Amino acid sequence: MQIATPARTKQIQAILTRRLPLREKIASVEAKVRLLARSLETLSQNRDRLISQVSDLELQNLQQLNFAQLQTQIRSQLGELDLLKKRFNRDTINIGVIGRAGQGKSHLLQSLTGLSSNEIPTGDRGHCTGVRSTILHQPGIDTYGEITFHSEPSFLQEIIAPYYEDLGLGQVPDSLDEFARNPLPSRPSHLANTAVAEGKYEYLQRYHHYLPQYRHLFAKLAPIKITKEQIREYVAQDNLKGERVYHNYLAVKEAKIFCTFPHPDVGQIALIDMPGLGDTGVGDESRLIEILAQDVDLILFVRMPRPMRDFWADVDVKLYDTANSALTALTLKQWSFLILNQTDQDSPIGDNSILCQDLEGDRENKGLYFADCITANCANPNAVNQKILDPVLNYLVDRISELDRQYVSSCQENLLQLQQEIATELTQASQALKGLAQNSNYFPKFIELFDELWIELASGLEELLQDLRAERDLENWEFKQQIEAAVTACREDNGIPTEDEIEKMRHGKGGYPNAYYEYLNEVRAHLSQHFLLLDEVLKEAINQVKTQVAQILIERGKLGNLIEARDAEFISAIAEIIPDNLKRLKLGFQTLAQFELSYRGLIQHRIRQHLDDLTPDETSLQLSPSPSAAEVLSCLNSLHAEAVYKCEAALDDLLAEPNQAAFAIVEEFLDRILRAKQVRQEWLKFLQEIYDRVWTEEFAEFGKNNRVSQQWITEVESAIAANQKDISQF
Repeated sequence: MQIATPARTKQIQAILTRRLPLREKIASVEAKVRLLARSLETLSQNRDRLISQVSDLELQNLQQLNFAQLQTQIRSQLGELDLLKKRFNRDTINIGVIGRAGQGKSHLLQSLTGLSSNEIPTGDRGHCTGVRSTILHQPGIDTYGEITFHSEPSFLQEIIAPYYEDLGLGQVPDSLDEFARNPLPSRPSHLANTAVAEGKYEYLQRYHHYLPQYRHLFAKLAPIKITKEQIREYVAQDNLKGERVYHNYLAVKEAKIFCTFPHPDVGQIALIDMPGLGDTGVGDESRLIEILAQDVDLILFVRMPRPMRDFWADVDVKLYDTANSALTALTLKQWSFLILNQTDQDSPIGDNSILCQDLEGDRENKGLYFADCITANCANPNAVNQKILDPVLNYLVDRISELDRQYVSSCQENLLQLQQEIATELTQASQALKGLAQNSNYFPKFIELFDELWIELASGLEELLQDLRAERDLENWEFKQQIEAAVTACREDNGIPTEDEIEKMRHGKGGYPNAYYEYLNEVRAHLSQHFLLLDEVLKEAINQVKTQVAQILIERGKLGNLIEARDAEFISAIAEIIPDNLKRLKLGFQTLAQFELSYRGLIQHRIRQHLDDLTPDETSLQLSPSPSAAEVLSCLNSLHAEAVYKCEAALDDLLAEPNQAAFAIVEEFLDRILRAKQVRQEWLKFLQEIYDRVWTEEFAEFGKNNRVSQQWITEVESAIAANQKDISQF
């Protein structure tokens, strides 16, 4: 029973619509599989590099890892995913028509499409062409063609190279000029007088001899649109008279024909006319498989039995097996029909009905299984539409979604199985360098060296502390010199105005008292700035002791290889690399690194209390009721001298402060990093992570083995993580 026209068209469209969401899911899975492939490739390259660096035991373990086989399987799965993605990305459901020459394939296509032998050449006189043609239904249009040509590289690689390789003709030409310029190599002697080899060589001669007539077409990078009348000269060898005058087909990669099919309810259906077997063109079989796998949803095998007696020949079985190998996820029986081309009494071969029955009855004995076997006259459009097209379209509507699901399910199962195989291999990989890791047991040696370092480091720092203790109450010579320089600067550069300047200020301010108060502020500010020079020497005093500590840490604590920083910056740099969980140790280094001795913190408040007399509201020296410029000058000189004297006396009491501060911060540092509870254990943990950088010579071999083992484990874990991604769910 035929499905109503609108219903079947809508159902075909619904099938195509349901396919589209899977495309994005498959692309996501494909990306994850590629990530897994890269992880395994990295692991494989590292394995190859390690083979020359490990012992016999690890060498054997590494060599047993079969990454090459896994990569081959991954490439195969990526190919399946690509095919699946292309299947679900098409905007048509494609029916492929295959058969040997002279079986009625072209007549069937003409009956289905309404085209003539001008667009679909018949093969009554042998193979017309090996060009793949796709015929697409577009209602209400005038028939036209679209031709895609090979480029020069694709022509050499896909067409010419297989002949050279199959016939053993030596090096494939590097360029089309080389192919055109040089004569073809002679046939190898062991292929002489072999019919198949002769046929293949004749094909290659055809490409070579007629190259000047079709070579210009390789320059057409985009497809060209042609009229209905031009189609034959691009897809056929001969004209309608049977004269072999066309050679354009030799440059054609694919032909598309757009027309209106005579059957009204085919929907978004495309027919693909595929070159069959039995010809002597090299690469026909591989191209057939590629087309079936990529572009075909259902296959029509066309076979016309011929009197007096016909049978299933080896070439028929080979054609079936070739098609069957195209899509391993589905059995060919699920997506193929056998079309037995029945001829009547008026045909050149007469009525072959009995022979059709014989072939149908014997097909399964030959292992030829199809979804259905249909006997019909392929040259009769009415018979084709009723007996072939309707059942085929109905089958597609009923079964294609289920076939899609089976295809997806098969791909998912293959991916899941591949994941399991990879997981097994990665488990073995994770144990491959176990012996190397065990041989890298550095800990006993580390403990011995740590104990030595602890004694050396503690001794060095304690010795420094004793030296600082001995100097703690002594005057700091650099600090004293800087104080003397500051006091001298105060006296020599006092900032006190002349009498003339005072007179001018008096006129500007409206009286001597106002001028006096203004100058008090200026003199005080000028005086205090000289003591700012003490800031640098105080900072330098602490930096010097930090440098002394750093030198001990570098030389006796062996920490110099950890960072490039030196001197005082070394302390803060070490504090940065100590892990946060080692709180006691990190605090000790941070305390020393952050400590500073400054003028503002140590001295400024001591100086300021001796500058009150130079402050207008606080000064004890007031002007007389009848002041003069001389009196203002005398008061300023007196107050300035007294302030300098008091400041100098106050600073004399601080001459030991830098030494005392240096001793105090170093003692605090030692309390934090040597004497605090459990801090020795924190040193142990800190140095254990970086032992090979501290004791570079002692642990050269241990460090190498550890790095090799750790890098290997990291890469294995990366591959395991990539393999655990959900790559089998679309």
